[in-house]
Amino acid sequence: MKIGVVDTTFSTVDMGAIALDELKKSFPKVQVIRRTVPGFKDLAVECQRLLKNEKCDIALALGMVGSALIDTQCAHEASLGIQMAKMNTSKHIVEVFVHMNEAKKKEDGSIDEADLLALCEDRTRKHVHNAVWLVTDPEQLVKRAGTGRRQGRADVGGVKKK
Repeated sequence: MKIGVVDTTFSTVDMGAIALDELKKSFPKVQVIRRTVPGFKDLAVECQRLLKNEKCDIALALGMVGSALIDTQCAHEASLGIQMAKMNTSKHIVEVFVHMNEAKKKEDGSIDEADLLALCEDRTRKHVHNAVWLVTDPEQLVKRAGTGRRQGRADVGGVKKK
């Protein structure tokens, strides 16, 4: 299996390094090609290039969304580009976006960097597993259907039948 890992220079956390570390620890036989682009609107084309030109089986698109309203709009546009790249290649691209606004705020309104780092770590590592399973062992995901899994925060659990 070959996976493309694409991250950005805009992110304040090296999400690509986290993904590579998790791949090395959990899936050491997986081949990895890493690329870094300036911002999340550049992720789609680089993922598509890795899927088409480098024959990757799947890609991870790792991006951080700033806290301004325009950043949220741009993230939506970037996500649409990623959807197009998926359709153009008929391959999965696992979108791993972390919005800075998800991190806890300190009393002064600034972002809690430790929380932001923990969020990036958890979300990236969990999505590495999801990406590998999508290609090599989809049954792992079927086993987890309806279980309220979360990437970045604690799982919420599934709703129980009465």
